[in-house]
Amino acid sequence: MRECWSQDEGTIRVEWGPVGAESLVSYAAERGPVVAVVVDVLSFTTAVSVAVDGGMTVWPYRWKDDSAAEFAREHQAVLAQGRRAAAAEGGMSLSPKSIQDSAGSVERLVLPSPNGSTVSALLEGAGAVVAAGSLRNRSAVAAWIVKRLDALAAQAGREGRVGDPAVVIVPAGERWPDGSLRPAVEDLWGAGAVVEAIVGTLEHRAGPMLLSAEAAVALAAWSWVSDRVGPSLDACGSGRELIDLGFGDDVRIAAEVDVSENVPVLADGAFQATP
Repeated sequence: MRECWSQDEGTIRVEWGPVGAESLVSYAAERGPVVAVVVDVLSFTTAVSVAVDGGMTVWPYRWKDDSAAEFAREHQAVLAQGRRAAAAEGGMSLSPKSIQDSAGSVERLVLPSPNGSTVSALLEGAGAVVAAGSLRNRSAVAAWIVKRLDALAAQAGREGRVGDPAVVIVPAGERWPDGSLRPAVEDLWGAGAVVEAIVGTLEHRAGPMLLSAEAAVALAAWSWVSDRVGPSLDACGSGRELIDLGFGDDVRIAAEVDVSENVPVLADGAFQATP
């Protein structure tokens, strides 16, 4: 990571996908504490939000292979299936609607995902405290972040300088068929929604050094769709794909803004609700 890519002119930073985000967090973690927010609106972090609202503990898992079943057995958890298999046979998948329908009957869930799960694991390994952010809980995530920043400031006052804190918000993106990163506009909107909520929570403390240029762009992108979230998600590439496959309910759930007060935080390898 070159210093020029670090976004260290701002406390709130935004970087795409696993490679860039891991590099950004590693750089920041060498200089101070880091809070990272993974945003995968369609659908990993929306699914995690729905799950923790339903009382579930969620283990993200990076691979969709036989090892996932073994991992689920080790954790005495239910393994999410593929969307189509779950729709045909019943059960849970990355579909938030399938998880919502299972609320109350499942307590432990393993959720494989090549995007959101992978990014979550990499950011934790790079030294960040990791939360799952979505449109559903963006204000709750912002309030949690501000409380952490306040706690770090108080700690610095007691113990002397502990390093400059950083908040790294990661639009996870999707994958092209060749495996390369497909920047997904809904994740940029979700990142911007979290940025807006942080700025609003900080109010008068939100000075000009708060946002990196990349965070400011995410904020601007969110402002463009904030009054028409549902139609915008329906019209974007990922939304159209899910609707064409028969999962329009998942897009509808992802468009619910500020309906959850729970912040899924990664601890001991699993996301659990932090009110």
